[in-house]
Amino acid sequence: MTFPPGPRGVIEVSRAFRAFSDNPSKQMLALSERYGGTAGFRLGQENVVFLGEPDLIGEVLLDKDGAFIKDKVTRGLSIIVGQGLLTSEGELWKRQRRLISPSLTRKHIASYAEAMTRSAREYAAKVRADEVRDVHADMAKVTLDIVLVTLFGTGIERGHEKVGHVIDDLMADFQEVIQSWRRLFPEWVPFAARRRSLGNAKLLDAVVFDLVKKRRASGALGDDLLSRLLAARDESDPTRGMDDQQLRDELVTLFLAGHETTANALSWTLLLMAEHPEVDAKLCAEVQRVVGDRAATLEDVSALTYTDAVLKESMRIYPPAHIIGREATREMKLGRWTIPANASVLISPWALHHDRRFFDDPEAFRPERWLDGSTANLPRHVYLPFGGGPRVCVGNHFAMMEAVLTLAAIAQRVRFERVDREAVGVQPAITLRPKGGITLRARLRSGQSPTLASRQTA
Repeated sequence: MTFPPGPRGVIEVSRAFRAFSDNPSKQMLALSERYGGTAGFRLGQENVVFLGEPDLIGEVLLDKDGAFIKDKVTRGLSIIVGQGLLTSEGELWKRQRRLISPSLTRKHIASYAEAMTRSAREYAAKVRADEVRDVHADMAKVTLDIVLVTLFGTGIERGHEKVGHVIDDLMADFQEVIQSWRRLFPEWVPFAARRRSLGNAKLLDAVVFDLVKKRRASGALGDDLLSRLLAARDESDPTRGMDDQQLRDELVTLFLAGHETTANALSWTLLLMAEHPEVDAKLCAEVQRVVGDRAATLEDVSALTYTDAVLKESMRIYPPAHIIGREATREMKLGRWTIPANASVLISPWALHHDRRFFDDPEAFRPERWLDGSTANLPRHVYLPFGGGPRVCVGNHFAMMEAVLTLAAIAQRVRFERVDREAVGVQPAITLRPKGGITLRARLRSGQSPTLASRQTA
């Protein structure tokens, strides 16, 4: 039983770390191919293992023996999300999962479909023929509108959209620290990014705590997630719900998942459709056949099978959550390898999704692979757009419904084209963002006009 093979020596490890800092997932795929699936190296006192073998990934994600916790980078997100589902551990995580899961089942999120479609149609109606737009900024705005309504309700006061801007700033500063030499220093070292993060965290607290306290004091509950979380009770103690701090942490976690990751998934999808007009044409034909010119509803989602396949394929190529991190709490055996205590164990959905062992022609954008049986026999723990195991994203049904309805609403009126042939860079932050946005030219579908579009949003 040995530590996995990988880069050795100061020069080779330094090169590997530099490549990892520039593009973590691409480097993990390169090391996986070079070393036969799993690789490891030592960076100072830190042991890092890149895991690329599905059976071993399953052992880590299922974690039957409780040997793994979230890694240091994920735990560092507590400055943004506190002790929400993303970062909490043990009994706290189990309790919160029990309280939150019922509010995010397919049945309970059905009421949000109308808000999702409305926001997307309002966006599409404002797009003008031949204008050049940053669709990443557009999708961030659309998903922000959706998450504000579904989280906090239609009666939300104006000005609370600043929650999205504060979270964006927090994410940018957090990324500046973890993807540079700064991550090697203790958290108390006052880098400018860390100082800004502390200030923005206070701003975020002020806004969200204010929302929670006002809603709790009013006693008015609706169908939004804040209302449902306020009403949630522990089965073991029906009188016990969440306190204000836990509500704050879970709301910010859900906000991040519903806004940031879905905006990225939709942005990459629109780029891929612009680069593959034949896919755009097939998706548009399906939307016209299933939905026509009316507003799409929850009942349409299951019939939009090609739209769903386009999104699945987009998230294969550009998985919004591109790295899953765990930390070993003790020395342990994992397959034929020995994993030291406190080692960081990293799983890259991006690397798995681009691995020729699992996907034919992995660089090709081919939605049909999700419909023609090509992916029917994928090993477990290979396609991981929402993570896996007990800690799979609790909002995965919400995210897919949001993405399908938004994409369908846009496709009814607008298609996009590339402005140039320059490759869109990837910014591998906490989520997989497009570097510098995605600039596309809008074309209106045949027969569409601003007047018609205005009627469609009514």
